[in-house]
Amino acid sequence: MPTTQQQAQKPPHAALTGVRAAGDCAILVELPTLDSVLSLQAQLTAHPQPGQVDVIAAARTVLITADSPHAARALATHVRSIDLEAPAGTESTLVTIDVVYDGEDLDEVAKLTGLDRQGVVAAHTGQLWTAAFAGFAPGFAYLTGEDSRLEVPRRHSPRTAVPAGAVALGGAYSAVYPRQSPGGWQLIGRTEAAMWDLDQENPALIRPGDTVRFNAVRAQATVTDHAVTEQRGPDAASTAGTDPATAGLAVRKPGLQATIQDLGRPGYASLGVSSAGAMDRAALRRANRLVGNAEDAAGIELLFGGLELEALSDQVLAVTGAEVPLGITPPEDAAAGTMAARHPGCGAPFALLAGERLTVGNPTAGLRCYLGVRGGIGGPDALGSRSTDTMSGIGPEPLQAGTILPVLAPKPGSIVGHPESSPLPDQSAATVLRVVPGPRQDWFSAQTLQDFLEQDWTVTPQSNRIGLRLNGNALTRSRGGELASEGTVRGAIQVPPEGQPVLFLSDHPVTGGYPVIAVVVHADLDKAAQLPPGAAVRFTVAAPPAELPETAKESPHA
Repeated sequence: MPTTQQQAQKPPHAALTGVRAAGDCAILVELPTLDSVLSLQAQLTAHPQPGQVDVIAAARTVLITADSPHAARALATHVRSIDLEAPAGTESTLVTIDVVYDGEDLDEVAKLTGLDRQGVVAAHTGQLWTAAFAGFAPGFAYLTGEDSRLEVPRRHSPRTAVPAGAVALGGAYSAVYPRQSPGGWQLIGRTEAAMWDLDQENPALIRPGDTVRFNAVRAQATVTDHAVTEQRGPDAASTAGTDPATAGLAVRKPGLQATIQDLGRPGYASLGVSSAGAMDRAALRRANRLVGNAEDAAGIELLFGGLELEALSDQVLAVTGAEVPLGITPPEDAAAGTMAARHPGCGAPFALLAGERLTVGNPTAGLRCYLGVRGGIGGPDALGSRSTDTMSGIGPEPLQAGTILPVLAPKPGSIVGHPESSPLPDQSAATVLRVVPGPRQDWFSAQTLQDFLEQDWTVTPQSNRIGLRLNGNALTRSRGGELASEGTVRGAIQVPPEGQPVLFLSDHPVTGGYPVIAVVVHADLDKAAQLPPGAAVRFTVAAPPAELPETAKESPHA
């Protein structure tokens, strides 16, 4: 038997498999069991460390994001000192969900499991499921069961749209889709239970640590407006955090895509909610400084210009980011010749008087511009932010013609700022983005990593707020199989099977199942937000790599 001294010398982090850098502001901790994953997540949630932002658990990993490279390095040191054999100790609630078992894949699941339809239903309802972790989308919980007969592979061809409320099996997990979204799990039934509702104190019906029992019921013919509201219903309707505001601006033309954005909602990734927020955060901060706001005030993010606004009362505005022509026309009922059209410049505050209209033209450089309004855009918030999240459906709808924008009163003592220039990528040559290799670069050969770094990639028109889709010489993996889903960060560069990378941006899913070859450093992400379709991108390794957490050489997913 070991002596007392030997027991005392046993490292508390014996269960930890490895720590990998996930960019310069995050680490990916690899663990051998789900119990150790839940233990680490619970301890970091109960005792957050300085600079800790999000803790995202998955089957065998925990992704920890930080607010700085220094905090990420400190977290890498801290997790090595945690006793991962300590029980998670999370609170548990029993959640019962009524299910109509008529899913499109029920017969296929019966065939795969060797059970008949009734046997699948009996196995699904005859056990308690445990919510291990959340991810993919708000309200989506990965449920683990005790009956291994229900372990089935995902579909070979994912569906482009799985309906809200679909009850599904995928691998060793079961789950309920909280809203319509793409998905490759096997569908066995459906439920009317609301998996995500921001009007509730706890928006997620199922939280990590909860137990779930499924109850088979017969279909009922009911008429509801669920199909209308599931896309954004309770998310947009939430009235939490509403501040007094006056009707300040009316949208006459919304342009291609205009959304309300602030600096996002970090800290909710464990519930499947990405941080969202402005794509070019420096540009939004600049616009707010120019009009005398706090840097995190909500403004308008505009893609490709085309916006026309009318002032309902006197306003002070500023436009930053992409270089766009601005025009102000007088009120339609103004006396002829008493008010002339004006053309303010970007990067400086200007007045928009009641009845005047501002037109934002198409960019001559860059892609996205930001309109700051003195006082900030008001209206309801969701989880502490007014940002529109196009992936999860949280936040207000994109602006439409006729939208009335409330404007908050300026903070006492605030003053407008001096003009500031907006640095933009030089698109006459490839834009260089610095990256940290990994955390899954070991899924690729050294030559493939060089191919990734030495070629110019082209931004495709399929790019959006979720990510930049890139086209170039396809990258090939050096190992077969699939990577178990794990947390991802803004800036992660995933490589799907076809070999064309995707650079995740503000509205990216919080978990993903494709290997990440590299992560763009936090400081370079604003440049990525300004790259239009057709722009060239080249990646280079950030220096110095010695300051980052040491990358493990082996992966439990191999």
